[in-house]
Amino acid sequence: MHHIRAEGESYTDNLIGTLLALFGNVLVSISLSIQKYSHVTLAGTKDTRTFYSTKTWWCGFVLTCLGEGANFVSYAFAPLAIVAPLNAVSVLTSSILGFIFLREKSKPKDVAKHYVLTILGYIFTIGGTYLFVAFGPNSHEKLQAQNIVKHIVGWPVLLYLLLEIIMFCLLLYFYKQHSANYLVIILLLVALLGSVTVIAVKAVSGMLILTIEGTMQLNYPIFSVMFVCMVASVVFQARFLSQACTLHDSCLVAGVNYILSTFFAVIAGAVFYLEFNNEDVLHICLFVLGSAFAFLGVFLITKTRRRTKTFEPYVTMDMANGVPTIHDKGLPVQPDFNGSFSYGALVNNDGVAPASLPVNNEQRAVVSESTEAPHANIKKD
Repeated sequence: MHHIRAEGESYTDNLIGTLLALFGNVLVSISLSIQKYSHVTLAGTKDTRTFYSTKTWWCGFVLTCLGEGANFVSYAFAPLAIVAPLNAVSVLTSSILGFIFLREKSKPKDVAKHYVLTILGYIFTIGGTYLFVAFGPNSHEKLQAQNIVKHIVGWPVLLYLLLEIIMFCLLLYFYKQHSANYLVIILLLVALLGSVTVIAVKAVSGMLILTIEGTMQLNYPIFSVMFVCMVASVVFQARFLSQACTLHDSCLVAGVNYILSTFFAVIAGAVFYLEFNNEDVLHICLFVLGSAFAFLGVFLITKTRRRTKTFEPYVTMDMANGVPTIHDKGLPVQPDFNGSFSYGALVNNDGVAPASLPVNNEQRAVVSESTEAPHANIKKD
């Protein structure tokens, strides 16, 4: 037997896990916005301190740890099919804070289109979240070490892991040997690793909670195995995700990664923990519909976010005085010709007076004499 909890107790556990996941995702979004605000504020001043020496950055770091801790504990109470899609709340909160807290704005010509699609994304995300939480799987299993071992040695899980390993190896082969740096390939690698991560996280979290409740689970070998799998998969998952953000737009990466990672996490929960075994067809269909709404909402939110552009310093030459001027801040806009010669691709749009290079008067005098000498020789001839 798998020791399924009673219906009332299972409902309470689901509620606790859902609230913890919601709280954790909101807290992580707030913490990341605080850290981003710290970076932006520090970059806009002449302060030479590093970002990790500011109080705001450390405040965001502490909130991140608390939020991730809440997410970790939530896996012990609620099914993967509910906890994993709730990452949409993090995307939703980050977008709202980006407009309010960080004052992110779009170009004037894109304002109407930007806000319409974003608000539509908010509606789809909130509606989808309600559907997959309300109609998601309700049965919850006590994750004792013996139960986890029984799941692992079952033929559905072994077949699932075998197919996942084969798929991962094929994708990794094309990615490494044929330089297939396509976004879908990289994020499929991330999602396959992510499915292993959520399986291990749920097992480790569940056994830790049972140990705290008084039933020791840490002395079983399966706990160490799951803990190692959790750490290793998280490390490699972060590595591939970092490469995806380097090669592709981060907003597009966020949207596609949420869709693929959530899909494989739900499949992993259904195969490994048998989360949908006691659910009827109507509930499953409404859950799928809610997940699809959440996918669409996250896609619209990330699709319409402002893309950050890099800035490259440039130099202009004042025609009147012949003094070179360095512009080291601003937005990437091609300068117009306004009486000065410029080379580079950018102009100073930051409203700060550019720094002028010091001019050596003695060198200018020497240059003047050298230019006048040929004229004097011509007159003598």
